[in-house]
Amino acid sequence: MGNEPSMELSSTFSHEEVRRLGKRFKKLDRDKSGTLSQEDFMSLPELKNNPLAKRVIDIFDADGNGQIDFEEFIDGVSLFSVKGSKESKLRFAFRIYDIDRDGFISNGELFQVLKMMCGSACTITDEQLQQIVDKTIMYADIDGDGRISFTEFCNVVSGINIHHKMIVDV
Repeated sequence: MGNEPSMELSSTFSHEEVRRLGKRFKKLDRDKSGTLSQEDFMSLPELKNNPLAKRVIDIFDADGNGQIDFEEFIDGVSLFSVKGSKESKLRFAFRIYDIDRDGFISNGELFQVLKMMCGSACTITDEQLQQIVDKTIMYADIDGDGRISFTEFCNVVSGINIHHKMIVDV
């Protein structure tokens, strides 16, 4: 990563923003490998106490090699930019739940993510959580295939101003 970050990486950011993100990336890259490990990434204040941090990291890691390179970092952070599109933010939110990346949220995936969100301090039982999952799937699953598509997900979250809730200052 010795070179100055290229503007070609993202049209979402100005040259100055890419330069600043390059500095932040280098600061996070504690072992100077040119990539960020999960541990490096967890030092970000925005992720430190987030129960879904591992899912966020998995989504940033586009090639699935367990490391975030600078291009993946820029692509991921651009989703949280004020300039990031509403659709890209919705797709990111959907991918939090779509663990196996098949384009659908299954009953099991929704259960897993809600369990992560609850954390160890969860006061509801697995049975109660499963009931919530089952009711959510029934509500959201318009075509009756037992899973939630991206379109169905968008219908459910349409009342939430997701574009503004997913903005991080770069």
